[in-house]
Amino acid sequence: MAVNQLRADRPNFDFPLDQGIEWFDSDTGCTIVVSTPTTDPGLWSDFIDGAARSYHKHGIENALDIDSLADEANTQLFHAVVSDAGAVMAGIRAKGPLKSPEESHALVEWQSSPGLHMAHKMISDRVPFGVVEMKTAWISDNPGRSRFLASTLARTPFTAMALLNAQFVLATAGVHVLNRWRTSGGVVATKVPATPYPDDRYRTKMMWWDRGTFTNHADPAQVSKIFNEMAILARQLDHVNGRALGSGL
Repeated sequence: MAVNQLRADRPNFDFPLDQGIEWFDSDTGCTIVVSTPTTDPGLWSDFIDGAARSYHKHGIENALDIDSLADEANTQLFHAVVSDAGAVMAGIRAKGPLKSPEESHALVEWQSSPGLHMAHKMISDRVPFGVVEMKTAWISDNPGRSRFLASTLARTPFTAMALLNAQFVLATAGVHVLNRWRTSGGVVATKVPATPYPDDRYRTKMMWWDRGTFTNHADPAQVSKIFNEMAILARQLDHVNGRALGSGL
């Protein structure tokens, strides 16, 4: 199965992901696992535990949205960065493609904020082309790996867009996080004013990735790694697809 993140005729991922897709990430010295809560319930549980610890440490438990995590229908894919010892060092999950703006948690974050109308419009304009929302990003406290973990998570939108057949990825976060994500071509929605979410200590902004134009904004080193990961993904999907066809699925 060809996976080309720059083409408009995006590939359809129309067979079940009955096993995680994974590859070794030399930057972090970890394995990147892309899976679903149903396929990898144990890893998903570790993901949630790690996210809960991270959000608690930073005093933003109310932004974790435990109810959403408990309903697997709200997570189509998740990425887990797993160490050699089997510990989940970082992660992020994907929801989508969204059927309407109202499915996006961003509207909850901008509720009663001046940017709500513009946030709604930006999502609505892109939904016909496929929008995936990335949520619950977290990184463990590891001084030697934190910077590399952040760079690795910044590339996860492209796996999500390829697997979920979407043109766009949406994410919301504070400025310090978005500055790290810019490296992979994410663009801050400057027309949407920041919102004080999850509380007044924060100024949360909206960021978009467009698989058709991201190379105009991304760091060259990240672009190279994104293409490499898409090639790895394509090979693994070919293997999974061939196995599915061989079994009569």
